[in-house]
Amino acid sequence: MRHGPSALRLIALSVAVAATAAAQEEPKTRDLPDAPAAKQDSTPQKHQNPYNTTIEVLGRRSIFFPNIATSVGPLSSKQKFELFADESVAPSRFLSSAFGAGIGQAQNSLEGYGQELGGYGKRFGSSMATAASNNFFGTFLIASLLHRDPRYFVTLHGGAGHRIGYALSRIVVSRKDAGRDAANWPGILGPLLAESLASSYLPVKEQTAGRTFQRYGIRVGLNTASNALREYWPTIFRSLRITKIAPGLRQDPAATTPAATRPSP
Repeated sequence: MRHGPSALRLIALSVAVAATAAAQEEPKTRDLPDAPAAKQDSTPQKHQNPYNTTIEVLGRRSIFFPNIATSVGPLSSKQKFELFADESVAPSRFLSSAFGAGIGQAQNSLEGYGQELGGYGKRFGSSMATAASNNFFGTFLIASLLHRDPRYFVTLHGGAGHRIGYALSRIVVSRKDAGRDAANWPGILGPLLAESLASSYLPVKEQTAGRTFQRYGIRVGLNTASNALREYWPTIFRSLRITKIAPGLRQDPAATTPAATRPSP
């Protein structure tokens, strides 16, 4: 009982201190709704939206260009075979062969095929066959034997000169399954083997070594141009604002963070 007054004085002092602190904090609490913190936090997000949308596109499997990488993990031999099959029937392959057959028809190249609809069909068919064998050798067989990753890893960094230079370099440089850069033997030898095989079904005039190497050079040049298109394909998709309605895009269960974020791309 002797400590009763002291306890009361201590309680009274605590209440007074708490009331004083609450009175000091109250103006700050009323000022919080007017603080510009929320507006400042939303500004960087707007600047990042185009970049994030591009990453979202890269995280989805491209039907038009199936070999655009969506993950950093290596492919098994089975997955490389599946990629070869996807590339051989991709819309980009059909359009390229149809366009090339039309040019060949107009210029009467592979003249042994003749003209009219039959000649166009033969040119289109031979283009599809050569592309399929190129994918078989490059994307599957040689890539599996030499442990190369046949996909195209897009880079999102740097200006146009850097990105185009990177795309051109992918003709002679590729990734190993372990992730390191190495010589792109699948991309170099695949077209040569494909064009050599094409000599068995192309017209007689095309079955010489000179014509074979000529076609090989043309195919390497076309592959180089195709790399540049692959490099900018996610950017094109983002600019067209069709990432949500494109029917061919679906989430790849095996995909993680796009390799392009820390290098197709």
